[in-house]
Amino acid sequence: MRKILFGVIITLVVLFTFKYCGDRKEDKIILQENTALIQEQIKNVGKLVVTEGHFSEVFSYKNSKALFGNFIEAEKKALVVVNADVTIAYDLSRIEYQIDEATKTLRILSIPKEEIKISPDFEYYDIQADFLNQFEAKDYNEIKKTVNISLMKKIEASDLKSNAKNRLISELAKFYILTNSLGWTLEYNENPIRSPEAFQDIKL
Repeated sequence: MRKILFGVIITLVVLFTFKYCGDRKEDKIILQENTALIQEQIKNVGKLVVTEGHFSEVFSYKNSKALFGNFIEAEKKALVVVNADVTIAYDLSRIEYQIDEATKTLRILSIPKEEIKISPDFEYYDIQADFLNQFEAKDYNEIKKTVNISLMKKIEASDLKSNAKNRLISELAKFYILTNSLGWTLEYNENPIRSPEAFQDIKL
């Protein structure tokens, strides 16, 4: 009788051990699959062009040069019409993140700053230049530099950057939806993200 009871106990222990090891192996496979899925999702985001805008500006350029001890002043001027397309993008492939499998946590460590691209089209009108003060390459470069500075001020004063941030947040919310569906936790700068709207309250 003891031999039979001992045999039953041994059999139960063996079955439990196999089941426990099998469950642990299955859990590990699922964990690895979830980790790979999260990594692939972040990798696939790539560069995100979140908003576009168009600006027009009329710029009056004038340059004077004193000659012969200020006895003669040579002047050049032009009227410049600028039409510029502006795009704001985030290269989300450069997101720095950390995956903690032990705690099932995706930690976003940093998000790259927005990339502002200005594509201006210049049209020159009423170009006038004295013989001793002709237009040179440096004049056109100075015009482009001045226009770009002016356009950047207009961009800062517009709602383009805030629109871009809202679009970015909607994309980041996808990470929350993914991690939440897998039973993982999402963190940004050590702050847990408990809802898609939580990104609105953090400083990007």
